[in-house]
Amino acid sequence: MQIHGFNKTTLLDYPGIVASTIFTGNCNFRCRFCQNADLVLDPLSQPLISEQEVLDHLRKRKGIVKGVCITGGEPTLQPDLADFIGKIKDIGMLVKLDTNGYRPEVTESLIKAGLVDYVAMDVKSSLEGYSEICGVNIDTDKIVQSIELLLHQNTEYEFRTTVIKEYHNAETFRAIGELIKGADKYFLQGYIDSDRVIAGGLSGYERKELESFAEIVSAYVKKVDIRGVD
Repeated sequence: MQIHGFNKTTLLDYPGIVASTIFTGNCNFRCRFCQNADLVLDPLSQPLISEQEVLDHLRKRKGIVKGVCITGGEPTLQPDLADFIGKIKDIGMLVKLDTNGYRPEVTESLIKAGLVDYVAMDVKSSLEGYSEICGVNIDTDKIVQSIELLLHQNTEYEFRTTVIKEYHNAETFRAIGELIKGADKYFLQGYIDSDRVIAGGLSGYERKELESFAEIVSAYVKKVDIRGVD
């Protein structure tokens, strides 16, 4: 596993769980607003953390830390992801996978093997807007496959969208609502520009505007909430 970051304790990344967060390198998308530019564009510039170091720490913290969030980058690009998660499960911890949904076959195999307890999938935009926002040509059938997978599996999951003025409007959220219709949970995430993003200069919405988008999606999804905005 290419582990390029390890947050030993977090209350934010795994809902309701004291967790550790593992950051993997590389991604198959190039979203301008991505806050982990180094991990996406030049992962080898970041320190490499050994699996053993991570696993040893998790064993020591077992009982306090209850789960592990695996994020990136895009974790499903890691060829030994399932083996590594198996080692975490052997310690007795819950595992949350953060994914962009572009490798549905990997997510499905992890779910069927009982290796993940929670999946958070980014829904970047309407299907029509996917290639533009991701910065690469997207086969949106793969996105639909991942959404359908999560909607029809028993594993706990959420969908989420980082909301950008330059890419999202009311019509976008009507389309997203249709796409994830019947989902349990959906989160709109506020965006703040920073020097860590792939390409700066984008803008986030105020909370009042996010609330109007949340109301639109509420017609399709059981629970809609807002993160990252006061």
